[in-house]
Amino acid sequence: MGMVVEAVFFDLYETLITEWENGIKKADYNPARLLGIEEDIYKREWGKRREQRMDGTFPDAKSCLVDMYRVLETPLNMDDIKKVIENRIQAKAIPFKSIDEEVIETIIQIKEMGIKVGLISNCAPEEVLEWENSPLANLFDTVIFSYKVKCAKPNKKIYEIACTNVNVQPKNSLFIGDGGSNELFGAREAGLKAYHATWFQPPVISEKITGFPKLKKPSDILTIIKSKG
Repeated sequence: MGMVVEAVFFDLYETLITEWENGIKKADYNPARLLGIEEDIYKREWGKRREQRMDGTFPDAKSCLVDMYRVLETPLNMDDIKKVIENRIQAKAIPFKSIDEEVIETIIQIKEMGIKVGLISNCAPEEVLEWENSPLANLFDTVIFSYKVKCAKPNKKIYEIACTNVNVQPKNSLFIGDGGSNELFGAREAGLKAYHATWFQPPVISEKITGFPKLKKPSDILTIIKSKG
């Protein structure tokens, strides 16, 4: 007798929804251009603050951008910041508009097996405003947004919160994600069985992550659950 699967936890971006289509970002969003900051400087400063955006240290994009201006000693332009935030909200809403049918179907089938379904997402508030309006929202037994719980993947604690919320043991749980933020290592560390979701990933990115079983399509999860029993 293998493990009994009591819960399946999913990552959000590039696992359940994707920002890409045919190798191109769905949204035309260029904050550096809007702010008049050089691209590489913007990327560096925004990237530096990633963890603090995810764990809620910066409560929103505005506070993060204001901090970037402060460090760069650039005169603050609140109109530009406002425009960037509006654009960012629109860009982050687009992936929610077209959700892969197989993703939804797979989640429904997992639930029909009497298995709990949870979401564990590293995100800032403006990235998930459309979640509530998406067909995914009412399918989940627990939804963990990192900024709300003040803790982000790969921290063991975020997986433990998810398991506690639906009253399951980590050892009886699967975690499915594209591997960003070292989330698969974090899940394994917390005692969950981690699987690498590659259906939205180009092979060149997918191949960089090793040591975890790869899933080619969402319905592969059903095969795994059945094989565990």
